[in-house]
Amino acid sequence: MKARMAAALLSLVGLFVAVYLYLYKIGRIGTLACGTGSCEAVQLSRWSRFLGVDVALIGAVGYAGLFLLAMIALQPALAGRRWPAAWLAVLSGIGVLFSLYLSYLELFVLHAICRWCVGSALIITAVFIASLVAVRGVEARPRRA
Repeated sequence: MKARMAAALLSLVGLFVAVYLYLYKIGRIGTLACGTGSCEAVQLSRWSRFLGVDVALIGAVGYAGLFLLAMIALQPALAGRRWPAAWLAVLSGIGVLFSLYLSYLELFVLHAICRWCVGSALIITAVFIASLVAVRGVEARPRRA
């Protein structure tokens, strides 16, 4: 259950990051708090859209879905079930692959790094790891008859 709680908390943090970036993208926030780095260059590049949809919006929807699934997985009736943790692992794994693609674009196409994007990549990786731990935890428990 701790791994599922960690996945829920991390997904919520990721949701806040993605919503922050999306609010910037749609003009509701004037500048990004970035410190050093090229956050605005990354967010305003042509690569900040994927199949016509803002990457930050994809992140917000993805993290919201992971958060809801993690909250469902925390229900006592589902504590011994494998499918919620397995779905968390599959969906966050897709998120990790998407983050790797976006990181590649930042490093080798844009030659600019966004700290918020790096943070999001770390968050989705942590969600993925937590979900794998949750899957192993369910498999390790003896089944009751």
